[in-house]
This record gives sequence, C-alpha cells and structure tokens, in this order.
Amino acid sequence: MTGLHILSAGPGVTIQDGGRHGYLRYGVTVAGPMDPLAHALANRALGNAPGATAIEVSLGGISVSAEDGPLAIAVAGGGFHVSLDGQALPAACVIRLEPGASLKLRPGPAGVWCYLAVAGGIDLPPVLGSAATHLRTGMGGLSGRMLQAADRLPVGAAAGGVLAAAEIATGEIVAPLLDRPPAVIRVLLGPQQDYFTDDQIAAFLAGPWRVSERGDRMACFLEGPRLHHRLGFNIPSDGVAMGAIQVPGEGQPIILMADRQSTGGYPKIATVIGVDLGRLAQARPGTVFSFQAVSHAEAVEALAAERAFLEAPIPIAPLVRDRFSPEFLLGLNLVDGWVDAQHPR
Repeated sequence: MTGLHILSAGPGVTIQDGGRHGYLRYGVTVAGPMDPLAHALANRALGNAPGATAIEVSLGGISVSAEDGPLAIAVAGGGFHVSLDGQALPAACVIRLEPGASLKLRPGPAGVWCYLAVAGGIDLPPVLGSAATHLRTGMGGLSGRMLQAADRLPVGAAAGGVLAAAEIATGEIVAPLLDRPPAVIRVLLGPQQDYFTDDQIAAFLAGPWRVSERGDRMACFLEGPRLHHRLGFNIPSDGVAMGAIQVPGEGQPIILMADRQSTGGYPKIATVIGVDLGRLAQARPGTVFSFQAVSHAEAVEALAAERAFLEAPIPIAPLVRDRFSPEFLLGLNLVDGWVDAQHPR
C-alpha cells in the first residue's frame, strides 16, 4: 500500500481528524484540529471529506516523502515555508509527491499550525470513532503520540493512491478565508456574563489582550487588564465548548481549545465564534488583539459563508515559479558557459 514516510518531525506534530465527538459526558476530550478551517480546506482540496485524517504540523515543522508510489498532497494553514526538493511553494498548495522527493514544512512569518493532507486520507484505526491524537491520554493517532522520524503512515486506497495522485489538479489553493489577521476575535457573550458588571464586560471587549507563552492545544492564556467578578469566580462545573473563555480568580482569561477538558468550574464570560477559532489558534505568543461581541445571527451567517466555501469546488491556480530557495538554486547548474573579458568571442 502506498504510504507516507516521515523524514523528520518537530515537537507537537500529530495526527488529527475532525475530532472525537459524543463522549464529553464520559470525560473524553474531543481533540481534533486547532484550526478547523485549514484542516478542512486541505482535505477538501484533495476531494477528501472535510474531517478526514491529516497531519497537524506545529512550529516544529515536518519533512516527508512518498513510499511505493506518488501521492497527492495538500498543505494549508498558517504562513509556513513549504518546499519540494528545495523549491519554494505557496503556503497553501496541492502537489504531486513522487517517491524519493522531499516535502518540507517550516515555520514562516506567521501562524502556528499547518495541515498536511493526503488524497485518500491517512488510514489509521479509529479509537472511539476517531483517529485524532490526544497526547495527555495517549489516545488515537499513531500509538497516541507525536509523530517522529522513521514513522510510516498508510494512505487509504479507496480514494487515494497512485491513480488519485495522477488525477488531482496541482497548484496554489486560492483561499482568501485563510487571510485572517488576529487583530479582532469575535465572540458571543455568555453563558455566565451575569457574573460580571457592565464595565467589566466593556473592559473585556476593549482589552487589549496579549497571547501568553503558556498556551498549548488545551488552552490559550491571555495577559491584559484584570477582570473582576461580580458574583465570585466559582460555579458548579458544567460542560465547555472549544472557544469558551473562562475567567479564573486571578482575572486573566483562559480560552479553551481543541484538547480542552470536558467540564469547567470558572465563569465563562464569552465564547469565540466557530469561524474565528482558527484565527485565534494561529496567533503566536505576543500577539495583541481585542474582542468584538456579535449576535447569534451574525455568528451563524459567518459560519454559513465558511461552509459554503468548503462545499464548493476549491479553486486551484497554476503554480508560478517566482520563488526559489537557496537550497534549490545551489542544486542547479546555472552556468552554461563563460566569456573571457580580455578575449571576447
């Protein structure tokens, strides 16, 4: 079976699909992608289901090659440096990866997460209905751990393999939705906004907030004005969603992300709308932003627009070779002759 060979992988590189849904009431974390839009886009560009199994690449980067036959690969997410045998590629693209060639993803000028999908999906056995990796419990993915050099990942044969790689159009993924500067993150207030006075809600929205170094796949920690509670900072633990913004006693918000716990006992002043989850996840430590409260109807409208984009054919533009890395240029013979200045011919 055609497969993907991991040549190198930095910290935080894992297998993720659409997530492990339906088990929160048993304390089982959903996991899944930090940037749902980029994950779905990489899969859709190949004809996969939006929630198909793919590789989530962190700032640690990754290098891969194909085994036994060519693979159609899609990359989408933050502004990573992507290269094929040293030749620079767009940050979001579909390529044909031939055996022996090396595809590399390295941190670029922006973003934290990038997704590498393969036509046919990565064929790993599900755990509770999902292949998503949850590192704290060692569940899903490849033995519940991060990917590392020498790992080999089987690719699904039904919609992938050699024929799919030959048939899929290659080029740059045209996706304006990936251009998401994190200056403003939209939220729905609640469900416990009544634990805060109006002036504290105004302070929460105004910020400014800075993304802390402490964040991981479980939560994004913020630094900014201290928020004060009107009714205390303990509530009976209740269920939490991705994007829920808890305010503990110290008054600094914590935004729960993909590997969040199933319940929480701090008041939730607001929840990040689904469309802006990826925008927040791609914000590097030190990023400064503010919140904007929107209505439920506005949140639904934004989500409908995103889903419509993903359901339509993903635009793929031809690659234009206008970016060449030093490694690529050094591998070429750029001299085809010489001229003697003293005796020109």
